[in-house]
Amino acid sequence: MPDQATATSPTISLITPDPGADEARRRGLRRMRTVAVGLLLLAACVYVATLGRDGFWGFVNAGAEASMVGAIADWFAVTALFKHPLGLPIPHTALIPKRKDELGKGLEEFVGENFLQEDIIRERVAAATISARVGDWLADPANARRVVDEASEVAAIALGKVRDDHIADLVTEALVPRFREEPISPLLGTTLMEVLRDDLHHGVVDLAVEEMHRWLIDNPETFSRVLEERAPWWAPPRLNDAVTSRLHVQALAWLEDIRDDPHHRAREALDSMLGQLAHDLLNDAETQERAEGFKNRLLEHPQVVTTAISLWKAMRSALLGSIQDREGAVRQRLLVELNLFSERLRDDAALRERLDRMAADLTVFMVERYGAEVTTVITHTIERWDGKEAARRIELHVGRDLQFIRINGTIVGGLVGVLIHAVSLLVS
Repeated sequence: MPDQATATSPTISLITPDPGADEARRRGLRRMRTVAVGLLLLAACVYVATLGRDGFWGFVNAGAEASMVGAIADWFAVTALFKHPLGLPIPHTALIPKRKDELGKGLEEFVGENFLQEDIIRERVAAATISARVGDWLADPANARRVVDEASEVAAIALGKVRDDHIADLVTEALVPRFREEPISPLLGTTLMEVLRDDLHHGVVDLAVEEMHRWLIDNPETFSRVLEERAPWWAPPRLNDAVTSRLHVQALAWLEDIRDDPHHRAREALDSMLGQLAHDLLNDAETQERAEGFKNRLLEHPQVVTTAISLWKAMRSALLGSIQDREGAVRQRLLVELNLFSERLRDDAALRERLDRMAADLTVFMVERYGAEVTTVITHTIERWDGKEAARRIELHVGRDLQFIRINGTIVGGLVGVLIHAVSLLVS
């Protein structure tokens, strides 16, 4: 029983892809039909002209008679494929219009059994030497430039299609819920532990100390003004100036000590504090709860979406600028990488073999997974064709070659007729 989609599918007409090509096929079909009919008429004329004559002409008459029989029989056979001969509803004629669905199913099975087999696919992929051809093709600078231009154009179009609301939806509907579900304490604790183990934070501390030292040197007035704003109202100005100047000197000296001494107590205190924090993030329930609370408050803040959109805009602008510049660093880098890749493909046989094997594996996987759906397209498409129009279209494509059956039947029939006439004379 056909499935619902097949049962309810409307009959569709075939679309002519190329009227010019169809007209050329139509002319070729008419020409070969004319030749076949001409041979039949010639055989009929010869038969009438030699009727009742003996000797050599008897052989000619027998050959002409057999030629007519062969021509008519093969005309019937060829015509019966596409329509009823002479319009007569003779059984087992008009096979394509009446049995197109069975023919489509048979074609589907033929393709699946003879073309979509793993051994055949691997053999054809290996024979194609895809990686070697790609390497040779990319070796041409014009082709490499074309690949880069096309990839850049596609990337620019894709970046332009992403709107701000897409980023907002991604953050609010995908990232934020996922981050909310994922505990952050184990991640932070493990990361901080690894940072301390490899002393990765020392570079950050050095940078922070150096920047603070430089700021204090460049901004003594700001430092003094900040302290003076917090001084008691009753303190004399001269005393405030002396105190702030002294504090400024001591702060500079303290930062210099930290900067120059890798084992300074402040550094060790910071290491101890970070180590304790990492331990608490991994083991202390109260610290973990506070970390989760901080994470949730951060995720609920409306600025998260705004910041994400701003970051995306900045990144998109930078990417578009680099991609659209034909002489920019991105395109030039892509060209360099393509050239290096093409050289490796041409020089490294092991790489070519590995890539060809991967291509074969991918092709086999796609065929095994989707081959049945692909071949089913044949059956479903033919089932939706109009029977008579399908027959006309098929005849237009193969009918010219089928006329050779009629021509060969006429010639072979004549030769067989001569042979039979000769045998009949010998045995009589």
